[in-house]
Amino acid sequence: MGLRLPIWLLVAGAGCCAGIPAALAHAFLDHAVPAVGSSVHQPPAEVRIWFTEALEPAFSTIKLADGSGAAVATEKAHVDAQDNKVLVLPLPALPAGSYRVMWRVLSVDTHVTEGSFRFQVAP
Repeated sequence: MGLRLPIWLLVAGAGCCAGIPAALAHAFLDHAVPAVGSSVHQPPAEVRIWFTEALEPAFSTIKLADGSGAAVATEKAHVDAQDNKVLVLPLPALPAGSYRVMWRVLSVDTHVTEGSFRFQVAP
């Protein structure tokens, strides 16, 4: 009986902790410029999104749509060379209006996350 209790505790403890690293490893949006839900007076030259984990450049992207949902033609998004937790999308000159940023990233530990947010360019 003395031997069974420590083995049981070991198995139970390992089972409880097994999911913790996976839950902490996803790349979630930390903050963005332009800020999520913001209204800016000058059209931004780029969208820059900071994530909580390092990104896999080949499988991380940002797309932009205007207020009607039409895709806005942009250059390809890229991971910042100085910070692999930052995804950058160069933008063309944007007219006043509402925009939706849609991102999909793969963290270096192979977890995919995606989401979207809006910002507005004020007239």
